[in-house]
Amino acid sequence: MKPEPAKPAMSVASAFHRTAISLRFSEIDTLREVTPKIKQSTKYAQIAASISEVGLIEPPVVAHHPAMPGRYLLLDGHLRIDILRSQGRDGISCLLATDDEAFTYNKRISRLAAIQEHRMILKLVEKKVPESRIARSLNIDVNTLQIKKRMLVGICPDAVEFLKDKPVNAKVFGVLRNMRPLRQIEVAELMVTMNRYTEGYVRALLAATPQAQIISDAKPKATKGLTEDQKVLMERESAQLDREVKLAHSAYGADHLMLVVARGYLARLLENPRIVRFLTQQRPEFLTEFRRIAEIDTMAA
Repeated sequence: MKPEPAKPAMSVASAFHRTAISLRFSEIDTLREVTPKIKQSTKYAQIAASISEVGLIEPPVVAHHPAMPGRYLLLDGHLRIDILRSQGRDGISCLLATDDEAFTYNKRISRLAAIQEHRMILKLVEKKVPESRIARSLNIDVNTLQIKKRMLVGICPDAVEFLKDKPVNAKVFGVLRNMRPLRQIEVAELMVTMNRYTEGYVRALLAATPQAQIISDAKPKATKGLTEDQKVLMERESAQLDREVKLAHSAYGADHLMLVVARGYLARLLENPRIVRFLTQQRPEFLTEFRRIAEIDTMAA
């Protein structure tokens, strides 16, 4: 038997042109205004400090203006360009995108998560970069940098894996540190399932954690306004909620598929005038609900 010919590899379209282009700011049309309130934000100050200390790391992204040849739309990098303008620059090297839809582009940007920032700091420290310089580039003081360096001390690696690319507040890890590793994993998994990463939410889960799952050298739980009986009830109900959430999450994919198929089937039925006439005469309440379902464009993920 002759061997089957190898299948050609699937090509993936590039989102950017291979080379960057140098543009003057006068050639770039922004899509939104950088307001005075934004300029006073922590994020703006951090980007400005990083540019001043180490230069521009991520170039802005532009696309050809669909109606004005020779001009470009700014898809990403409004703060960076505003900062560079304020520093007296008149141009910048940009990535040229093949897609001019700013919403689609921004939706797929991966922002730096707390754990990723922590790992970046450790790598810089290993490379002997002065901590004072790292702190200046992040627009924080050295004491805050030390806290960020120790952020994952006492945190279970499996819990870190769950949260490594999530928008977790650094203070959350201080709360997780009071729990035993198995409970840390449970809480991290629940945070991902519920898509909630705030310190307040994790403190509520800590309050519902049995004392046996609290590390021995942690301070005893003291929750204002709750008696011991109420704490026991809260722990029991929290455990039950965890089980129900995980069960619902495991069945979500199949349920969502069935709903999408049902919606498509109902939409096809309602295209038939005879079926619509029958429902109007015999089951008008069904027709109302069927139309409501068929008009749903997308189901929330």
